[in-house]
Amino acid sequence: VTITTRLLLSHLSGIRHYEKDITKVKEEKEKANRALKLTKPSQDKEQKDKECKGTEKTESVKPKKEREGEVKSQKPGRKDKEFDQEEYYLKEKFESVIESLKIFKNDPLVFKPGDQFLYSTYGFTLLSAVVERVSGQKFTDYMLKMFRDLDMLSTVLDDNEAMIYNRARCYVYNKKGRLVNAPYVDNSYKWAGGGFLSSVGDLLKFGNALLYSYQAGQFKNTNGQLLPGYLKPDTVAMMWTPVPKTEVSWDRDGKYAMAWAVVEKNQQCGCCRQQRHYASHTGGAVGASSVLLILPEELDSEAVDAGLVAPPRGVVVSIICNMQSVSLNSTALKIAREFDKERWAR
Repeated sequence: VTITTRLLLSHLSGIRHYEKDITKVKEEKEKANRALKLTKPSQDKEQKDKECKGTEKTESVKPKKEREGEVKSQKPGRKDKEFDQEEYYLKEKFESVIESLKIFKNDPLVFKPGDQFLYSTYGFTLLSAVVERVSGQKFTDYMLKMFRDLDMLSTVLDDNEAMIYNRARCYVYNKKGRLVNAPYVDNSYKWAGGGFLSSVGDLLKFGNALLYSYQAGQFKNTNGQLLPGYLKPDTVAMMWTPVPKTEVSWDRDGKYAMAWAVVEKNQQCGCCRQQRHYASHTGGAVGASSVLLILPEELDSEAVDAGLVAPPRGVVVSIICNMQSVSLNSTALKIAREFDKERWAR
């Protein structure tokens, strides 16, 4: 069996998520696939009919279950089944990413690598071990150096022992619908999949760095005034290219790419709904929810050639909430569209 880095990034590796019962995972996946096959044709036809009749639709998505526990807005006290998984609440401190591999390294694969999409936090734990071996550095040291390069000075390890200024307290609803403190957990077993603390400002810096890198190749570097991006344009384009056989739980229009959910530009009828190209990812953890969404501007070639605009061009939206199971992707998309609409109005 061969598992490549690309398969890990696109969640096609077959490595399990938090659910240990492989049979249960397969049954739920088959059930979901059958439901999707039955509903998608009728949904697509209904949506197209509505759009072609001139029905205005401000949301391009109707969020389903979000990444790592982010779900539709729930009534207080209603428990999210995703967070029933015991491994969300591990309290053991792992000294290295290699050590944390013991949690799942002897478990069977759910699917043959490349066959089916299965979101897996542990796939990113394995990916962090790959980064460690390739770089010759501890994964945490490598990441903190990268955050410094990106000027993300408020992004740190979620270390329970460290004194971290402005660390927010996290909350959940209990069974009675009352707001309570989130339970103690140690995220050292999944640094790459959900082990960092950050701020809205830092995530905006990260999003703009990616957007700049994505667009830099489209601008003329007159007299060397345009600095290179943190990544090559082709690298970001590859990261934001949908991968076959993937799916996105929080965005019906999207596909998974490499560590990002991507919606491609699409319009089926004239004077009707336009689907813009954007990339996003939601996040959910014990007591917290988040989203980062990047909506690149469709560049005007004449303005670019005339040197009237410079990268990054577009809208980056970041939302962080110290509350478990809060759906944020559609809100971020609405905000991005409002700013985009205002810019075009000017």
